Amino acid sequence: PKGLRVRVSSCPPLIMKVTVDSKKGLKTNLKVFVDKKTIEEKIAVRLNELSKTANMKGFRPGKVPVGVLKRQFGKAVYGEVLEKILKETSTKALEEKKIKVAGQPKLELKSYGEGKDLNYTLEVNELPSIKLKSLDAIRFTNYEIKVSEDDTKKRIDDIAKNQNNFKEKDENEIAQNGDSIAFDYNATIENKNFEGGEGKNTQIVLGKDLFIKGFDKQLLGVKKNQKKEVIAILPENYPKKEFANKKASFKCSILSVKKPEAVKVDDQFAKNLGAKDLSDLKELISKQIQNQYKMNLDSLSKEKILNQIEKLHEIELPDNLVQQELALISQGLKKEDVEKNKKESEKIAKKRIKLGLILNELGENNNLKVDEQELRNEIQKQIQSMPGQQKQVLEYYKNNPSATVSLRGSIYEEKIINLIKEKSKQTKKIISVKEAEQLIKDQHKTHEHFKEEESKKPKKTVKSSKKLKKIRKK
Repeated sequence: PKGLRVRVSSCPPLIMKVTVDSKKGLKTNLKVFVDKKTIEEKIAVRLNELSKTANMKGFRPGKVPVGVLKRQFGKAVYGEVLEKILKETSTKALEEKKIKVAGQPKLELKSYGEGKDLNYTLEVNELPSIKLKSLDAIRFTNYEIKVSEDDTKKRIDDIAKNQNNFKEKDENEIAQNGDSIAFDYNATIENKNFEGGEGKNTQIVLGKDLFIKGFDKQLLGVKKNQKKEVIAILPENYPKKEFANKKASFKCSILSVKKPEAVKVDDQFAKNLGAKDLSDLKELISKQIQNQYKMNLDSLSKEKILNQIEKLHEIELPDNLVQQELALISQGLKKEDVEKNKKESEKIAKKRIKLGLILNELGENNNLKVDEQELRNEIQKQIQSMPGQQKQVLEYYKNNPSATVSLRGSIYEEKIINLIKEKSKQTKKIISVKEAEQLIKDQHKTHEHFKEEESKKPKKTVKSSKKLKKIRKK
């Protein structure tokens, strides 16, 4: 409108100069220069902003002269402006030189200060340039598991055996291995009561020796309503350390003796497990077995695909990323174990970083992304697989952002693996449960054999063509 005065305030543009000081392999050193005039202009803009909101004694709010603010807060404002300039110029320097950074660059101030030019260096580890190879040469087997009626029956029978169905014995029948005993006890050490030395309706299954070592054997032959003294040594990990490894006398009152009873596999048994009837249970168990082995065999196929992908590409690895991965692998290990496994850990670290870079390049080249809906769907799958714990699963992802990031990474990797499968040659193979078990067993042996061979290798270097091809997957 006519007569309206519009005031536009803008921050002065950054004038900077970036030069490559040195470059060796993936390491690049940049020199960054910002002249003092640019810095002073930005300080002036900031002081002007503060003058409009500052509240100082002797001045009206928003009417504090810039000169007064500069005398009192000049150093603080310079520090604030310097931090912003470093952040902005370092980002622009990397963009200008088209550098893809591997990890955090190392910034070193060379000269700076109020009324001075700014000079600093950036030590950068670059991501390598990756020339992706054709995926036509990749081969893998897509296994389908054929579950027989016998496989399903065996699994259901195993479930039935573990149902712990017990029937009360007559009062004159003695306890045998496999029986369930319920008893109260009062224990003493040297005729003195101790903390934790009393128990009510304690239940154990004789022969499993899960209570205190040697306790079960002394209850063999007892009957209901009988009193029995049991002498036992308290375990090393007893909560109260002063009583650990002490001999204790347990005065036991037998409340009941029950014998195991075979569970009848019928429609009611199936309903107790959440199925509609026995036929439905068989179908559910069959799918469960199929999914169990399918998941394991898909993992084997994925490992073979990744091994082929790695061998197809030769790339230089950023040392800082390898060292970071090595630190993660060695986390929690004793110093001697770290040294002992150093060579193998380095190979694993290098393989992980190499594959990560290759897969990421594949994902970027094919514009693969994980959207929020895919993330929500995956969390929903986890919720459905854990009935009764929906709230805990949701709370876990809500309170652990790193878990969500990790889940997103897993989905992203799976999309890349599926892309590779689409572009490579697959062989479909239908196998039995027994064959699937053997394949998984053989793969496990291969990993263990590789581990043993690595520990036996002489200290002399081995030609790359003779190195073992399998790398144990952590």
